[in-house]
Amino acid sequence: MAEGRSLPEVRALVGASHGITDLAHKLHFYDQWAPNYDQDVAALQYRAPRLAVDCLIQALPGPHHAALILDVACGTGLVAAELQAQGFRQLHGVDGSPGMLDQAQARGLYQCLSLCTLGQEPLPSAEGTFDAVLMVGALSDGQVPCSAIPELLRVTKPGGLVCLTTRTNPSNLRYKEALEATLDGLEQAGAWERLEARTVNRWELATSELEVGPGTSDSDGFISGIIYLYRKQAAAQAEGGRPGPQPPAGL
Repeated sequence: MAEGRSLPEVRALVGASHGITDLAHKLHFYDQWAPNYDQDVAALQYRAPRLAVDCLIQALPGPHHAALILDVACGTGLVAAELQAQGFRQLHGVDGSPGMLDQAQARGLYQCLSLCTLGQEPLPSAEGTFDAVLMVGALSDGQVPCSAIPELLRVTKPGGLVCLTTRTNPSNLRYKEALEATLDGLEQAGAWERLEARTVNRWELATSELEVGPGTSDSDGFISGIIYLYRKQAAAQAEGGRPGPQPPAGL
């Protein structure tokens, strides 16, 4: 466990994780992977946590230390490390993998950590709790279903931010299309407004030659990804709370 895997070994492991579409199997995989997760994704030059936090802070007014942030599918706490580096201190995290939560707990950056399998159960927070909600790296087949996106919106304060990421490499394009249909539907319903959709070419190293193609930066072996940033509309606070002119949009 102390010795790192070679890059080919890491690529094979992460490629295998991408191929698991059954949620129970995926969570078991992450439990087993947790002790070595950080060093493995570092070998792939995984940049999503830093890129997502950079995107968030451009739209989130200070002071950052007072902002209450929820890190959904927090894993080992890579996003929390980036948030802390930017001055955020009020961090809550949820994940469906006990093994990942053990690693996140050891980091000591979260004020609260909860076991929660999003898509099968609601988030353990009241409506309108957080100034910002992030979900980095969990939007793909076999992880968080698109149907769970409104739950992120529910726990965000009116006027708060939601930051999401997904891969745009070939194997994830079908999921990305379904995700964007969900995001656009919520915007059309008046639940939130899109502030940015930022495409990133150098997201992480491809796990195989099959992933170096359309939607990738194929000159250097990196796949691409995208960061979405939304602001919850004040009218969306009517979901299950004060009456308002907007329907609850299925939240």
